[in-house]
Amino acid sequence: MDGLPLLSLVTFLPAIGAAVLVAFQRGEDALAARNARWLALLTSTATFLLSIPILAGFDPSDPGFQFVEEAEWLGGLGYRMGVDGISVLFVMLTTFLMPLVIAASWNVTTRVKEYMVAFLVLETLMIGVFCALDLVLFYLFFEGGLIPMFLIIGVWGGKDRIYAAFKFFLYTLLGSVLMLVAMVAMYAITGTTCIGACPEGVTALLDYPFAHEPLSFLGWQIEGGVQTLLWLAFFASFAVKMPMWPVHTWLPDAHVQAPTGGSVVLAAILLKMGGYGFLRFSLPMFPVASDLMTDFVFVLSVIAVIYTSLVALAQEDMKKLIAYSSVAHMGFVTMGIFAANRQGVDGAIFQMLSHGFISGALFLCVGVIYDRMHTREIAAYGGLVNRMPAFALVFMIFTLGNVGLPGTSGFVGEFLTLSGAFQVSSWVALGAATGMVLSAGYALWLYRRVVWGDLIKQSLARISDMDAREKAIFAPLVAGTIILGVYPSLVTDVIGASVEGLLGGYRLALAEAAMQLAQN
Repeated sequence: MDGLPLLSLVTFLPAIGAAVLVAFQRGEDALAARNARWLALLTSTATFLLSIPILAGFDPSDPGFQFVEEAEWLGGLGYRMGVDGISVLFVMLTTFLMPLVIAASWNVTTRVKEYMVAFLVLETLMIGVFCALDLVLFYLFFEGGLIPMFLIIGVWGGKDRIYAAFKFFLYTLLGSVLMLVAMVAMYAITGTTCIGACPEGVTALLDYPFAHEPLSFLGWQIEGGVQTLLWLAFFASFAVKMPMWPVHTWLPDAHVQAPTGGSVVLAAILLKMGGYGFLRFSLPMFPVASDLMTDFVFVLSVIAVIYTSLVALAQEDMKKLIAYSSVAHMGFVTMGIFAANRQGVDGAIFQMLSHGFISGALFLCVGVIYDRMHTREIAAYGGLVNRMPAFALVFMIFTLGNVGLPGTSGFVGEFLTLSGAFQVSSWVALGAATGMVLSAGYALWLYRRVVWGDLIKQSLARISDMDAREKAIFAPLVAGTIILGVYPSLVTDVIGASVEGLLGGYRLALAEAAMQLAQN
């Protein structure tokens, strides 16, 4: 496949499938719905198969961008696509999960064509975020994903879907407005929007020395100067996207109201854009500001881990409990990233990938029993092991992965992030470790109330176990969770060179800033 623009093909193939659906699929009858489902499934599967050569041809020893594609437009602004060891795995996670999401949405009966179109367009925009090497292109993909997700929640969600959809949209949009202002400022300072793999004679933003001297701004002395202001603007967007405490309140509402497929995509992929943004922008472009704000991020991360774990213990809705669990796990991610050492960053990336498998699967588990009983209330269940042994086994695997049991991918990510944080602050690591204990409490409490015990509720007497389609959806997720848990080098070998390059540049920038400060 040499010479093919693989990244562009993988990115835009789902959008092409969506365009075909819009142009040629007519009607709302059962046949039209079936055709829409199958076309969406075939398109997303073809996208995944087309992405495999990207990973197969990727050179893990090269810390730079690979499979670079570029074209100039709008007087110097560029269409640039490329992946490094960090982004290539997020591309694979997206293409791997989307066919499973489409297959899990087989029971959707309302506006099936539009539903499938929304997910295919969303897939294109999510892949584009991880491949974009230009500020304008990144922002278009990053913000464009709000539209299909807004529609997925607002059209196919629960009874309070309009409120949840607008809350999701406004929170994420307002955070990103500041990022847009920062991007305009970066272009004004540098004259380029190129993030990396730039044309000859153009300095990449990843290598541009933004000012780091103190700056007086509205009467305040801003340490780190322009860097800190830019860092705060980007932080506003990425913190909401992850989301970090205290800007996390949109997430439980969005998860509870979203259809099962929307919850899976939201937890498994969309939240990772915030962590990816910290790795792609905050650490390498604004290293002095990142170092100055490390303690601030640590405090927010530890609060997120402990507070949202306690809140999860009080939930009576399964989706809301898992949503708060996601906020807690993202606290480990931000803690690992801003530890700014190899174990911390490796752990943060691993945790995001692992969370994509485990959290996505947990929402699918909720979807399985919701499709049968049409309620997510924990109190409505109990004793499901008596009627659904296969479901009980699958739910147990992902519950233990969510807890961080050794042998699952959840353990590796949490252990590495704690190791990285411990090298910086033992108190931060201790606080986060407390959250791990609490996670065992809420996850096992949920499992006990839903699965164990006698089947005493008459409404559950005829509930059926998972069918072949549902088992096929869970099989690759179970395999991924266990394989990464026992063989984590499948991830760490791929990201190793890029992480070392990122941290090497970060340390060098801090050393140069310290030298400049000493000279002044």
